[in-house]
Amino acid sequence: MGAPSSLTAGLLPKRNLNLQANSAVGVCISGRNCEEKSHHTLAADEKLGVLLLNTGGPETLNDVQPFLYNLFSDPDVIRLPRLFQFLQRPLAKLVSVFLAPRTKERYAAIGGGSPLRRLTDEQADALRMALEGKNLQADVYVGMRYWYPFVEEAVEQIKRDGITKLVVLPLFPQFSISTTGSSIRVFRQIFEGDAYLSRLPVSVILSWYQRQGYIRSMADLIEIELAKFAKPEEVMIFFSAHGVPISYVEDAGDPYKDQMEECVYLIMQELKARGNGNDHTLAYQSRVGPLQWLKPYTAEVLVELGRNGVKSLLAVPISFVSEHIETLEEIDMGYKDLALGSGIENWRRVPALGCTPSFIGDLADAVVEALPYAKAQQTLRVTTEESDCP
Repeated sequence: MGAPSSLTAGLLPKRNLNLQANSAVGVCISGRNCEEKSHHTLAADEKLGVLLLNTGGPETLNDVQPFLYNLFSDPDVIRLPRLFQFLQRPLAKLVSVFLAPRTKERYAAIGGGSPLRRLTDEQADALRMALEGKNLQADVYVGMRYWYPFVEEAVEQIKRDGITKLVVLPLFPQFSISTTGSSIRVFRQIFEGDAYLSRLPVSVILSWYQRQGYIRSMADLIEIELAKFAKPEEVMIFFSAHGVPISYVEDAGDPYKDQMEECVYLIMQELKARGNGNDHTLAYQSRVGPLQWLKPYTAEVLVELGRNGVKSLLAVPISFVSEHIETLEEIDMGYKDLALGSGIENWRRVPALGCTPSFIGDLADAVVEALPYAKAQQTLRVTTEESDCP
């Protein structure tokens, strides 16, 4: 796949994704054009906040069913026709009760709960220190979409702390309606009608998968793991991304698939520039329910690769920046067993970026670059035809 002419186009051509920011929100799609205003300093009386957004996860087995209920209650996760939206919560209850027993087994296999809160807190601390290293004092908050601490809790703490400028940084490199889109929708709803929040200048970083620091950090981790194979040049690099229903892309204009393919292209270009000519492929995991999701599916591709004689495979979790159930259980246990049972003999997995210094440093740069775009008292309509960084 060829790279688009502008790597700053976080929403690729012919996608029309309406993000109505009726509250105090400015939007910057992180990329090269957004660096033009990156030289920014805070006034002496300003107090900067950074809000990291993530999905959250159940911390104990007793949390699993209510966590699943929150997840499936989200209309951006289960998208019902308007006529049937009154069924959202009853359906979420039914699905969460049905899936809870198997999901509890999966969490039990990784220690009895998700490590996502702890790991995201560690990333928040690392980001705060990286910003301090750039002579920028900031309070860094964590807001989870489906479990504690919820986005609502984080925003209340932001108000109590008297933050005067806020950068919102979703920990999802690629934009999807079901991740960044859902979290921003909730964030916007909280701001509506709140006198303090409506005056707060905010900059939202919608996606950042094109950033050179992120691409290089991913390439670094891949190179480290490749070197552990007896014959690194023969290793198939297997990118596995979290899937979404195909209707999100085809009907709702979700740019996730385009951004994911571009992200993989950029990482492979970086690896090739370093002298790595490995074959690679991209597949999608974590499908739930009977709907058609983005293809090809990870499980099917692994079987096919084994049948085609691939013996060495390096799995790369491409849409995750922290370890959680999709990496620790779904990939490390389920897909690894499937691969080894399908004829693949040598298996390794690239760890999530976590607190890798180069990655955290690049997130700090993204925050600095986003500051000039913080806006208040403004309604923004973000589409692909408009400027990348309004």
